[in-house]
Amino acid sequence: MEKTDAVTALAALAQDNRLDVFRLLVQAGPEGMTAGAIAEALDLAPNTLTFHFDRLRMAGLATVRREGRSMIYAARFETMNALVGFLTENCCGGVSCTPAPPSKSARKRNKVLA
Repeated sequence: MEKTDAVTALAALAQDNRLDVFRLLVQAGPEGMTAGAIAEALDLAPNTLTFHFDRLRMAGLATVRREGRSMIYAARFETMNALVGFLTENCCGGVSCTPAPPSKSARKRNKVLA
């Protein structure tokens, strides 16, 4: 992935509703979700969603296909994986690294959520 593509993808995700939409699409998997189901799940107005879908599509993070009268949106996992790869390609100076253990505050939050 080129730096300009990474900046475009990160800019598209740097808005709370678009980030929520993208995360929902990732959860839905390759089959995607209808625009109506996304609007309902996230309690967003359809006209607002259209704008967010366009930004995600322009950044290469989502696709859309028509099935009958429905528009089905799906995450582009190859772009997501390329972005993650771009962000981590020089992680730990090329040495395999292990994630740091969660902080005390993170462990406390996880206990509350459980």
